[in-house]
Amino acid sequence: MALRLDSVGKTTAELTHHYAWKDTALYALGVGARVPGELDFLFEGRGPRVLPTYAVVPAYDACAALFELVGGDLLGVVHGNQKTRLHAPFAASGTLRTVGRVAAVYDLKRMALADLATTTHDSDGTLICETEWRIIYRFDGGFGGSPPPKREDVRTPQREPDWRFETTTTPEQAALYRLSGDLNPLHIDPAIGEQAGFGGPILHGLCTYGIVGRAVLAEECGGDPSRLKFLSGGFKKPVWPGDTVVVEGYREEGRVLVRAVRAKEPGEPVFAGGYAEIG
Repeated sequence: MALRLDSVGKTTAELTHHYAWKDTALYALGVGARVPGELDFLFEGRGPRVLPTYAVVPAYDACAALFELVGGDLLGVVHGNQKTRLHAPFAASGTLRTVGRVAAVYDLKRMALADLATTTHDSDGTLICETEWRIIYRFDGGFGGSPPPKREDVRTPQREPDWRFETTTTPEQAALYRLSGDLNPLHIDPAIGEQAGFGGPILHGLCTYGIVGRAVLAEECGGDPSRLKFLSGGFKKPVWPGDTVVVEGYREEGRVLVRAVRAKEPGEPVFAGGYAEIG
């Protein structure tokens, strides 16, 4: 199925997401939350608090609908970049309403890009979060479309980071993470992982994103999810379940630059080009 350029500007219906503490705790476990240090996000007797990067979960259904609108070869789809803007913290449970929009479709000649955007409100109409998803279509370029405009080139400085946060994923990490709603078989079916050119299932990019969010929360926010206002970054290389991921943070005025590497390849970022804003 070819990419549909006329999808740009189209929106989804308002999609409802009901959640309770078990859903947010499952998500926290999926991105590697540990006890006792992150007990507030796992135990209903402590609230529980909700990780800010949970923002991607109520957006899954909207993005699935947007993929239908955009078309393209889904076997070649990989996540390129993610942005989340937090306007208010998530309640421990509740109902969220999300609308998605196809923001743009671009031609890279060999590949293509689609930018998807979502907005999520709670049942009272309060804006909770906005997300932006840059999706790479590896098999759909060369259709004569426009290239994307240049974005800010965010690079970490050539010095030691202000902090490092290390976590080891489990062989079952992708199988656990997908239970929060991202059911792409690339992350669990060995045959699909082989067919897609990765040699087997890879970790969800948004699982890595959640790990980066945990790192920022621990190192910059004192564990308080209301302080994380924005998190962005690009997915540069795959992470495989079982890898150890090291997140590095570099403080600069007004924001914290972040990147992540696999411990076995410390010079090759798996997540980079992004930053966090702290309130």
